[in-house]
Amino acid sequence: MKILIIEDEARAANQLQILLKECFFNYDLLGILDSVVDVIDWYQKNAAPDLIFMDIQLADGLSFEIFQKVKIEAPIIFTTAFDQYAIQAFKVNSIDYLLKPIQNTDMQAAIDKFTKNNMSTGIDQAVLSKLLTSMQTSNQRKGILVKDGNGFIQIRTEDLQYIYSEDSITFGVTNEGRYIIEETIDHLIQSLDPGQFFRINRGQIISKTAIEKIQPYFNHRVKLMLLNPRNQEFIVSRPKTAEFKSWLNT
Repeated sequence: MKILIIEDEARAANQLQILLKECFFNYDLLGILDSVVDVIDWYQKNAAPDLIFMDIQLADGLSFEIFQKVKIEAPIIFTTAFDQYAIQAFKVNSIDYLLKPIQNTDMQAAIDKFTKNNMSTGIDQAVLSKLLTSMQTSNQRKGILVKDGNGFIQIRTEDLQYIYSEDSITFGVTNEGRYIIEETIDHLIQSLDPGQFFRINRGQIISKTAIEKIQPYFNHRVKLMLLNPRNQEFIVSRPKTAEFKSWLNT
């Protein structure tokens, strides 16, 4: 069994492999890809896998964008931290999914389903387009609950300068200080205004209003100077550089 893992977080990709081993699933790993661009390039050069594990939020966008460029016929098991409305849409279209954090029993159930059917479920392009539009534009939140001492307070998203992950903890920074957010970067980026916030790499989201200066960086990347960096370095990943520049012009 030849599988392809499409996942932009190394820890999550490793966890998938551990779970597959615990479920006694024998496979050959063809590769681990972390971006839409890499997947499209890989498909142009390699034979199709038998099964794909695909994260929804990748380093340079939503994985649904892949289907607009490449014809994928292999069965797909999505891994997702999205809200229930999206999961229901997958179920209606017979697309299997694993909700993060992935549990052993859920993995086993997905494998059992694949083993019994062992065929492509097919992807409805009309539904796919609606999902892509919905996930990019819906539920743009106005506030985020953060830790404050022994309790919680709500900060306005418009006050956020940037969000970053460090040692598996998510932090949000405003002019008033740094706060712990009990949500992942993956989950947060889906509910923030895409005109105001941009995920520049796996672990950082920045607000357009926080950028003071942009500098060229090696390997065709750019480095950002922010108004309140707090000893953080902000480098836009190579797959996202072109999209980032376009975003700044909007």
